[in-house]
Amino acid sequence: MMKKITIIILKILGAIVIALALFIATVYFVNVFSNKSEEGKIKPYGQSVAVDGKNMNVLIQGKGEETVVLLPGYGTPAPALDFKPLIDELSPFYKVVVIEPFGYGLSDVSEKERTIDNMVSEIHEALQQLNITHYTLMGHSISGIYGLDYVNKYPNEVNAFVGIDSSVPTQGGNDGPFPTETYKLLKKSGFYRLLMKLAPDQLIAPDVDDDTREQIRMLSLKNTFNPNNLSEGENFGPNFKAAEDLTFPKDLPVIFFLQANDTETEGWIPLHEEQVKNSVHGKVMTFEGGHYLHHTRSKEITENFRKFMNEVK
Repeated sequence: MMKKITIIILKILGAIVIALALFIATVYFVNVFSNKSEEGKIKPYGQSVAVDGKNMNVLIQGKGEETVVLLPGYGTPAPALDFKPLIDELSPFYKVVVIEPFGYGLSDVSEKERTIDNMVSEIHEALQQLNITHYTLMGHSISGIYGLDYVNKYPNEVNAFVGIDSSVPTQGGNDGPFPTETYKLLKKSGFYRLLMKLAPDQLIAPDVDDDTREQIRMLSLKNTFNPNNLSEGENFGPNFKAAEDLTFPKDLPVIFFLQANDTETEGWIPLHEEQVKNSVHGKVMTFEGGHYLHHTRSKEITENFRKFMNEVK
């Protein structure tokens, strides 16, 4: 009797193992074939700029005399598409330039580590290649860190800095280990694609047409957890540390547009007020909304940015 029960249990366990193996294999191969299929469905936009022997994608819209350079938040899969509502609001008044750093959007993946020095110098080189020498930097999220370093390295080029719920070096929370191997496994196994399929609402995208949303989805699957994305995550701690002692130049106009009720970072608004306390032209504004304010508050951002720049002239 016990022998029969043991055999039945072993058969059940064997069937479970086989079913699990088939499930994992199916998820893996569906991901492989889908990646290949989607390569040909991603539509080009913008233009390529040669930077450090690689191609960096840049989108330019608008013909205004003054230039605004948009820099994305960490892991934004397609910056030029993610910023679309803000580009559309700014471009009637400015020449708008969206930089897609290496590993983002349609840009190549670089072999170089994603240190603050490398990322800032690559962004600068892209602008040099485009003969853009004077501009306002407008950065979302972690670009507040890169932007702070940038304005100190190239003070004669930057007319102003605008932060959209931008990171500050003293916000904390970046000292823990980055789960690189877990993210690699999620991507390679195909389980990241499965998670996106099961919970499509987790895709972060502005209010755009279905075709553009689908492009963002495919680029998210392509770029999330790629080597540059992982390297940048691994460098959170060192990059924040490198900017810790930096301040915005006193005479540089700086304005921050922040979400009014950030629940993740303690003292979010005071941290930004501290950044501009010694600025001749420094301002902090808050809006109701989430971290991606440029998805929902682009009109208000543009209006208040224009007003601010007119006041400081």
